[in-house]
Amino acid sequence: MIPAVNHYWLKNAHVPVSLLNVEDAAITARQTRDGLSLVDIEIAAGEIVRIVAAGTDEIEETSTVSLRGGQVWPCFVDMHTHLDKGHIWERSPNPDGTFPSALETARIDSQKYWQAEDVYRRMEFGIKCSYAHGTKAIRTHIDSFDEQAAISLGVFKCLQQEWSERVTLQAVTLVNLDYYQTPEGIILADRIAEIGGILGGVAFMHPDLDAQLDTVFALAKERNLNLDFHTDETDDPDSICLQKVADAALRNEFTGQIICGHCCSLAVQSPEVVEKTLDLVKQARIGIVSLPMCNLYLQDRQPNRTPRWRGITLLQELKQHGIPAAVASDNCRDPFYGFGDHDVLEVFTQAVRIAHLDTPYGDSPCTVTKTAADLINLPNVGRIGVGLPADLIVFKGRSFSEVLSRSQHDRIVLRKGKSIDTTLPNYAELDDLVARNTL
Repeated sequence: MIPAVNHYWLKNAHVPVSLLNVEDAAITARQTRDGLSLVDIEIAAGEIVRIVAAGTDEIEETSTVSLRGGQVWPCFVDMHTHLDKGHIWERSPNPDGTFPSALETARIDSQKYWQAEDVYRRMEFGIKCSYAHGTKAIRTHIDSFDEQAAISLGVFKCLQQEWSERVTLQAVTLVNLDYYQTPEGIILADRIAEIGGILGGVAFMHPDLDAQLDTVFALAKERNLNLDFHTDETDDPDSICLQKVADAALRNEFTGQIICGHCCSLAVQSPEVVEKTLDLVKQARIGIVSLPMCNLYLQDRQPNRTPRWRGITLLQELKQHGIPAAVASDNCRDPFYGFGDHDVLEVFTQAVRIAHLDTPYGDSPCTVTKTAADLINLPNVGRIGVGLPADLIVFKGRSFSEVLSRSQHDRIVLRKGKSIDTTLPNYAELDDLVARNTL
């Protein structure tokens, strides 16, 4: 139990060294083969004021909590979600689990039901789950075609203000790239600029893709916007949208941040194509976010056939090329992914299993904390350091094996050094939306 005082120590805490913003030889020298080090953390007035190797510094008379080797992480960053789609599964399930059916089912649901109240309550439900699980920042893609943009971005702006003291929320427009060739697309770019969002969209292989990308890059440069694309969410080896985005970034001399999500087709392409693509991505300074749970769910799905591949991108190869890569939750209880609870620990756990991010774990915890924060321009989030807010997650699990083998439902989440209520919202909060919309 964390004491309700302004000054205390967390003693005997295992912390991933990759998440520590300290240069202390004693801490580094004592790390385990999996990159954990046992430390004592002093917290005062909501901030971290000292981090020392456990037992090496005399602790003054103050409250102490011995974690007995339990792990401490910074709060999570979920850098690719779809809060506006979330929690529609009960009224609009995916009939066969395929990507085309997900697109069509979500489209029909949005046309029927996505008015402000519906979108607000589902988005807020997702944010409440995220906060209770220990997430501090969320980037959500928002379907932005025509009138839906005004509704959903308006709801987003309201929630962004209401949650500003607890969760940093970022919005990305989500349309097909040809939409930006129209007057409505230009209006959308202006609208997202007004709320300080990110320009985004879905890239598909198309004869006019290069021209579409040039338009998007021009719109972003004119409005000083960063970019976030969905690319190559397919098992088609001929889908090279990621390569096209990198080419466009270099051609347009773009200096803003670019994120590309999914990038699944990399895993089914020839070594030559992969090498060319990764070289261009590196040159263009593009960050990659993998969505392992959703891609595992949708990719290579065929009736009465076991899938033959995992659906995820080449996380190991990206790391070897020095390309920053994160993982995130993507969809939650909607036609694109029928499960999930906005718990980034679950995302990390599954990513470790699916992509073999273990033995050794090394800097893999950065994929849902430090690296993700850096990619969405939050340099003081997702790490543990002196002078930073004591926004932490305390797990009873001591090793990675212990943390990743149980749900850690009893985790303690600290915000500015104080324990928050981690009670999850009840699904019954959404019952009338489901009942009304399925009559």
